[in-house]
Amino acid sequence: MDPVLELAMRLVAATMIGGAIGLNRDLHGKPTGVRTMGLVGLGSAMIVVAGVLVGGEGDATRAVQGVITGIGFLGAGVIVKDTQTSHVHGLTTAATIWLTAALGVSCGLGYWRLALVALLLSLVILLVGGPLERIARNRWPHKPEPPGS
Repeated sequence: MDPVLELAMRLVAATMIGGAIGLNRDLHGKPTGVRTMGLVGLGSAMIVVAGVLVGGEGDATRAVQGVITGIGFLGAGVIVKDTQTSHVHGLTTAATIWLTAALGVSCGLGYWRLALVALLLSLVILLVGGPLERIARNRWPHKPEPPGS
């Protein structure tokens, strides 16, 4: 396969995989959607591909470290604690941002088939996880911790 076409396919796969996760988040009314997650996937893949092109595998591993560290700051920006109820919101959204970056990294390295398997697993978690949590909460109610614990 033509090397330019191969790299383009990596970027397209990362963008589409990120967009699929973003669509799930958007359909659930979350602050991230197709554009945000598509861009996270694309940007992550682009950084890794650039690292491979510039310096080979050594630079790619440093690029991966930078992406995973940097994306943590983006994810942290969506986590909010409600001071009235002490509930934390945005953890799943932050986790999906981090996951989307990892999927983009995988595509950037050429492991887009692995990223597709991970995408399917993540969509199962996102689709089934909420209802399972509600069932578990109804079956085994959470006992609040006493103040100062």
